[in-house]
Amino acid sequence: MSIKAHDGRIYIPKELREKYGEHFRLIECKDRLVLLPVAEDPLEELREEWDDVDLSVEELKEKALKEGMEEAGN
Repeated sequence: MSIKAHDGRIYIPKELREKYGEHFRLIECKDRLVLLPVAEDPLEELREEWDDVDLSVEELKEKALKEGMEEAGN
């Protein structure tokens, strides 16, 4: 499946719009562009994603730092 560009517009096939929605963020990553779908209601999406998390913000930060350091090999 391909995505086409014409006159500065990107045309996304209907099947992909139906699956991922109508709103995307375009991210430049080195030698490529990445389309990331944006939820209709981003706040509701975040609430659903984090609904079952019982950690504080500080605990989440510490956990993320630890996991990042482990992935980096430090």
